[in-house]
Amino acid sequence: MMNENELRDSGLLEQYVLGQLSAEQEQQVEEVLQKSSELRSQLAKIESDLERLAKENAVVPPTAVKSGLMNEIDTLETPVVSINESKSNKSYLAIAASLALLFGVSSFWLYTKVNSLEDDIRLVREQKDALEDDFNTMVAEYDDIIQWNEAINSPDADKYILKGNTLSPDATLVSYVNNTDKSVVIDASGLPELDADHDYQMWADVEGEMINMGVIPKNTEMLAMTYIDNAESLNITIEPAGGNDHPTVERLITNVYLEP
Repeated sequence: MMNENELRDSGLLEQYVLGQLSAEQEQQVEEVLQKSSELRSQLAKIESDLERLAKENAVVPPTAVKSGLMNEIDTLETPVVSINESKSNKSYLAIAASLALLFGVSSFWLYTKVNSLEDDIRLVREQKDALEDDFNTMVAEYDDIIQWNEAINSPDADKYILKGNTLSPDATLVSYVNNTDKSVVIDASGLPELDADHDYQMWADVEGEMINMGVIPKNTEMLAMTYIDNAESLNITIEPAGGNDHPTVERLITNVYLEP
C-alpha cells in the first residue's frame, strides 16, 4: 500500500497530474490524497504551475483556423458524455504540459541553431579577416622584395662584402652603396646572433671621423642604412643594445674600404 512519504518523494504526483499512471496507481494516489491535506495542496500547486506554463507558451491560432474548427463542430452530432471533473482537469493539464514542453524544446532548438549560426558567421568573418591580413602581409613582403632587388641590382650600386675578423670570424655582411641615389642597403643575414644586451652598429669613416649609419636590429636581413657622403670605409662594431654615440673600436668585427 502506498504511503504519504512515498507519494511525496517518488514523483508520482506529477505523473498523476499528467495522466501517466495506471488505473491501479491512480486509485492508490487518490486514496492517499484523501487522507493528506498537505499532499492535496502540493497537487494543487503542481496543477497551477503546469497551467501557468501552458498559458505562458500558448500560441494564438489564426482566426480562420478557429472559424473552420467551429463550423466542423457544428456539423457533427456528438453525444454529450459526462466525465469526471478531476479526470478532465488532468487531461487538460497533461495536454497543456505536453504543448509547453514541445514549445520549450522548439524554442531551445531554435535558440541553439541561431547561436550556432552566429558562431559560424563569426568564425567565417575571423577567417576572412585573417586571410586578408595574410594577403596584405604577402603583398607588403612582395613589395619589399621588389624594392630590395631593385636596390641591389641597380647598375649604380657598388657591392661590398664585409668579412669578420678574429673577433667574429663567422661574420659576413654584404653592402650595396649607391652614390647616385645616395642610398646604402645591407644584407645582414650573415651576422651571428648577439645576446639581448648588445647590437651591431654600422659606421662610415670620413676623414678619420666615424659617423653613425644606424643600428642593425636583431633578426634582420635586408635593411636600408643612412648614406654618408664621402665615406672612405664601412665599419661594423658591437655596441650596447640600442646603439652608441661613438664606436667601440676594440669591438670592431669587420670593415671594408670603399672605392674612390
